[in-house]
Amino acid sequence: MPKRGKKEEVSGAEPQEDGNEPEVKKGKKGAGKAAKEPEPVVLYEDAPDNLTSDDGKKYTLKISSWNVDGIRAWIKKQGLNWVREEDPHIMCLQEIKCAEKLLPPEIKDMPEYPHKYWACPDEKEGYSGVAMLCKDKPLNVTYGIGIEEHDKEGRVITAEFDSFFLIAAYVPNSSRGLVRLDYRQRWDVDFRAYLKGLDSKKPLILCGDLNVAHQEIDLKNPKTNKKTPGFTPQERQGFGELLAEGYLDSFRELYPDKPSAYTFWTYMMNARAKNVGWRLDYFVLSKALRPALCDSKVRSKIMGSDHCPITLLMAI
Repeated sequence: MPKRGKKEEVSGAEPQEDGNEPEVKKGKKGAGKAAKEPEPVVLYEDAPDNLTSDDGKKYTLKISSWNVDGIRAWIKKQGLNWVREEDPHIMCLQEIKCAEKLLPPEIKDMPEYPHKYWACPDEKEGYSGVAMLCKDKPLNVTYGIGIEEHDKEGRVITAEFDSFFLIAAYVPNSSRGLVRLDYRQRWDVDFRAYLKGLDSKKPLILCGDLNVAHQEIDLKNPKTNKKTPGFTPQERQGFGELLAEGYLDSFRELYPDKPSAYTFWTYMMNARAKNVGWRLDYFVLSKALRPALCDSKVRSKIMGSDHCPITLLMAI
């Protein structure tokens, strides 16, 4: 079956984890020059969900993922209403920025998902953190990747199910001035080794904010962002090396040439309305799961965060 379909000057850079926005360089003054015509806004249109795999099997598993940029604010913005409407079997959240003991009862006691798992930083309140909400109980759940340097920031939850592992991750940002780029490269190597260990046992699904736009098609302004966190050659290479180990970027597998499909927009300069964004959120699959892939969706119209949710449909 053939594959389905294959920042206005804003850098569109990912907000830093200290809460600061990246600097936007001012353009040169052009005395006497005519004002530049604004580019037409090109919005992403999410096609109807494809509910079957290539061989005609109907989906049996729906997973959604969303960087909520603070779970308490996201709940106030009615984020849970979308979760109930989308109704995934598993909901993964990143950047919850909340200790487990401070979680709002609206989500902590959410009856639709009786099995809830939280990974929060050891020391920094209001920083990082991931969650996984499941309708069915996993066989086993672990936290982190077994390396203290990485695990203290609350970035990974792994759930084992009968036929696959699900890893919910919030990959470290290289930060303003690329001050954490060296650390990010160590993370990439160690995380890749962790995934390979899991994949040797059963295939896996990796989801979350992976903090990289892999190809130029994955952000609005690639030329002006080559030294911006999330689009450095080192980070792009790291993601490419992950895929080369035997994994698929599910969205690009189905839509290799689809432009303007972004999942993050800076809050600055009306970037979201102009669709000046980045695709930072992914479902990555073991190649062994390719026959089960039905669809990989970007829910770009859904508000509540500086990221939008994404959804995976699998016949598994």
